Amino acid sequence: MALGLFRQRIWLALCLTCVLCVAWSEALAAPKLKANVTDARQALQAGEDFERNRRWIDAIEHYEASIKKWPDDRDLSYGLRRSKIHFGIERRYSDSSFRTNMLTISRHEALSLFDEVINKIKSHFVDPLSSTSFVAHGTENLYIALANEKFLEHHLPGRRMAIQSNIAKFRETLRTQYWNKSLNSGSSAYQTVSEVAGLAEAQFGLNSTAVVMEYVFGGCHALDDYSNCLTPDRLSDLYDNIDGEFVGLGIEMKAEAGRGMSLANVLPESPAAEAGLIAGDYIVGIDGHDCRNMSTDEAAGRLKGTPGSRVRLDVAGLTAADRRTVTVARRAVQVKSIPIAKIVDESRGIGYIQMTGFQKSSPAELDEALQKLNRQGMRVLIWDLRGNPGGLLTAAVEVLDRFIDNGVLVSTKGRIGDQNMSYSAHRQQKWNIPLVLLTDENSASASEIVAGAVKDHQRGVIVGRKTYGKWSVQSIFPIQRSVGLRLTTAKFYSPAGKTLGKIGVKPDVEVELPDHVVLHRGQMANSLEDDPDVRKALDVAREQAAGRPMFSNR
Repeated sequence: MALGLFRQRIWLALCLTCVLCVAWSEALAAPKLKANVTDARQALQAGEDFERNRRWIDAIEHYEASIKKWPDDRDLSYGLRRSKIHFGIERRYSDSSFRTNMLTISRHEALSLFDEVINKIKSHFVDPLSSTSFVAHGTENLYIALANEKFLEHHLPGRRMAIQSNIAKFRETLRTQYWNKSLNSGSSAYQTVSEVAGLAEAQFGLNSTAVVMEYVFGGCHALDDYSNCLTPDRLSDLYDNIDGEFVGLGIEMKAEAGRGMSLANVLPESPAAEAGLIAGDYIVGIDGHDCRNMSTDEAAGRLKGTPGSRVRLDVAGLTAADRRTVTVARRAVQVKSIPIAKIVDESRGIGYIQMTGFQKSSPAELDEALQKLNRQGMRVLIWDLRGNPGGLLTAAVEVLDRFIDNGVLVSTKGRIGDQNMSYSAHRQQKWNIPLVLLTDENSASASEIVAGAVKDHQRGVIVGRKTYGKWSVQSIFPIQRSVGLRLTTAKFYSPAGKTLGKIGVKPDVEVELPDHVVLHRGQMANSLEDDPDVRKALDVAREQAAGRPMFSNR
């Protein structure tokens, strides 16, 4: 996808943990601790075992679950930090656009990119950032990269043992001379990174551009969890996500070590759906390559291709006997943000809409769904935002404007003036039907804009679980070499002036989800009656339909 210069900035209210590649994405799931881990030392040992085996996603999920139980343990916190850095390094080196577009440039060009990145961050990031902090995080990233197998295999193949002592000496130099080195300006940051790159090249022949790239990407760890530097392919994927169209198979997947790629969702009317793939299947082979121990990124790289090209998949179902091979043709796939819109109780006129994202097409999709359900006799609406990671802030505002009569819908506040905005209801035509809003721990960002407005305006009953707690706005800045910066530039506030970062919106009616229940988004259309959240939402909606509100915010 061509990245035009007209794309100066896009405002996103999107949970970063879901945005990987729109041809695939990692399913959000609450991390759980192993049953046999009873203290922090055992938790640390288990995490280090994952690290030794380069199972970075497992390590991250394990450390996150452990930190919830032992929040003050510094070793667990650093284990999480270390695993995230290793994961980021391996993702980059699995990304062909990084290898071909970024590692091949000269040291001077790489330093120019570094300079643009740090200056853009200083100008636009929501909080002030020092050069010292940015460079210190880059130094840490380089230090860890020099112990990362994929990094070393790429840059020093066959030479590592011979120069091992040189690498160790250089890492010690990083630790003693450059760790948290005080810098007073952007120019001193440039000079320091150039100096480190020159030392690495002189001492053991490491490509100086690779060193600078660890500062470009690693420095962004000084920011929040939702800000990062995007390779050309990641930036293109993000734009495709916003546009709601990409070339691929139409799956969301996550690697499970030893089992392959677990399909969290199969998009309706996609090549994968037409080939018979369903959520819960595992891809175990891609064009004859065993992928049971591949990372998600490695497998995704093999699944990508041009429109019309074919890929052969070995697929395992839920039972050992269910093994099959299918050939799937890649093509342009339209991603619908509303995959399900149906009447779920005809006698009471209860409609159900599942919205999985907020993209450019979402307002028009919502209008079409509402009109269809209205023709079918809808009198109450269940609006399902569970698992919805967010998307365009403007799309969230537009869909809210269909339901709220007047007043502020959301406001944003940032460090610079153009980030301070207030969005109010202004649309003449409204839907005044009773609303039941479904949320869960994976309803994030733009979904929370909706939940916050529904709660503050007392516009409906929220059912489910507390939302994710990501109340910030990201802007996308295209920079040189088709690279992008995703930066948090503002926080958003509910109509009542609340910002609930790391807190989330509490439901009016809480539903505890049993540990054994796994909800695949691709299966929901056929199993709504078995969904405990939907059952509770139906109870509330039936009371609303009868004119006897079971719960009220008023």
